[in-house]
Amino acid sequence: MRAKTLSIPAILALTYLTWIVVGAGLLLLPWSTPDAGMGLSDALFTSTSAVTVTGLVVLDTSAELTRFGQGVLMLLIQLGGMGLMTFAVLVLSSLGRAVGLTHRRFLREEMGLESFGGLIDLVWLIFRIVLVVELVGMAVLAFAFVPEYGWADGLWHAAFHSISAFNNAGFSTFPDSLMSWVGSPLVIFTISLQFMVGGLGFAVWADLFSKPHLGKLSLHTKIMIWGTLGLVAVGVGGYAALEWTNPATLGGLDGVGAKLQAAWFEGVTPRTAGFNSLDTAGMRDATTLSTMALMVIGGGPTSTAGGIKVSTAVVLLLATLAFFRHSGRMNAFGYSIGPAAGMKVMALLCISVFVILTGMFILVATQSADFLDVMFEVTSAFGTVGLSRGLTGELDDVGRAVIVVIMFLGRVGPLTLGIFMASKIPPRVQLPEGEVFLG
Repeated sequence: MRAKTLSIPAILALTYLTWIVVGAGLLLLPWSTPDAGMGLSDALFTSTSAVTVTGLVVLDTSAELTRFGQGVLMLLIQLGGMGLMTFAVLVLSSLGRAVGLTHRRFLREEMGLESFGGLIDLVWLIFRIVLVVELVGMAVLAFAFVPEYGWADGLWHAAFHSISAFNNAGFSTFPDSLMSWVGSPLVIFTISLQFMVGGLGFAVWADLFSKPHLGKLSLHTKIMIWGTLGLVAVGVGGYAALEWTNPATLGGLDGVGAKLQAAWFEGVTPRTAGFNSLDTAGMRDATTLSTMALMVIGGGPTSTAGGIKVSTAVVLLLATLAFFRHSGRMNAFGYSIGPAAGMKVMALLCISVFVILTGMFILVATQSADFLDVMFEVTSAFGTVGLSRGLTGELDDVGRAVIVVIMFLGRVGPLTLGIFMASKIPPRVQLPEGEVFLG
């Protein structure tokens, strides 16, 4: 099949797949590992996890990758977080090349926008946000890492974690993620603020910069801001309430301040960030289930985060409320949302649940693992989060392949489905309305 016959979603998916293969090839080079050897399965899994900014790992990033290998990871994370077409358009624009209609179409579809207006300006805004946030994050983290590891290693750790945090990747150059830094406010709040900024969405930041008056913000921005605040409150409050006396997590910390700080980080990190400052496997079952719900929701559209997106969850809630109010339309912040948006949300949710359940079924059938661990692993992969209860390293080749596919679908699938649903194709024939008994 010729490339021009492929749909835009298919080409975008192939672009991500191509970079996954390229990344795996780079990781297979002898300079990527200290012992000059990495298996193909390890390379493909690690590359997929980086390009999809997930953070699930089958090898110790700190011990089993050289600086070159970690540099490859940073490149893949940056490309995957910004968006591959965003990066391509940025390069073309910086070289003075004209960005044609085809590139603009790809960029618009990748970012999930409705129009072509201001696309190039948005790309440069994204670049400035990325550059500023990552450099500031690196500088702040250096104050914690340089005294501990020296200038060379400290700056490297700071750069790696800044890029990983802003892109919601969750990769760490420390073997225990951030558990050794659970008592450091500088590290905990810097990294959490970085992945929250990245997860809010570039379209939201563009709106905030262009409209300084809060009352003039777009409906999407208002939904994202209030939806994010609500999820943060639920996540942090829920984690603190459920884990306060758990000796394996918050209960093992001394002082109310230390517990609140850790509860903050653990409550916001399921929003596709993937870092952990406490033992994820030590959480109580109720906390694990609530964390899974947050992982499925994820961050915002046009962001570095995954999941079904905050705006999708809010529209789903509004559609439910509209049904019980016997209203044909959803209302929020003085705006009306048509029923078509509700149908798109239902379709996206249905596909997401299908992918997650299928992945769970295959892993339960092929792996000797606890069911809750399987549920958590699949949900984390689909939400491109990266948190794990320890199952990742125990998967065989079949299990790894399943997680790789789910990570890929989690990053590309919802986007592709959203593009497909956004295409306005009127029905050719208007069929008579029938009655179906529901519930």
